[in-house]
Amino acid sequence: MLFSLIKVVSGEFNLRLKDDQISRLADKILGDLSAAGLITLKKERGTLLSAIRNAIQQDMAQEDTLTRDAERILDESLRAMGSGAAGIDRHKMLLMIKQKLAKERKIVL
Repeated sequence: MLFSLIKVVSGEFNLRLKDDQISRLADKILGDLSAAGLITLKKERGTLLSAIRNAIQQDMAQEDTLTRDAERILDESLRAMGSGAAGIDRHKMLLMIKQKLAKERKIVL
């Protein structure tokens, strides 16, 4: 997922970007690609920035959906396990479920 997760030594956490941060990120991406000569603008800069912002927002929404689905599956699994779920590391299990769903859905985290 594009910029929606940061890996840290202790695990992962969601990075929620505000609209102004997404706009600055889109501007940086477009500026860097242009400066490096990797792209040639064929449309107005504002149109391209809007498309990049939309891509980032869609990516973040897709990951939110993935996380909610993983949490639902985890909750159902833990309920089904009953008292046998007492020793389960919820965070680790959630991460494993999320990674499996991402692979099935062909989503890059």
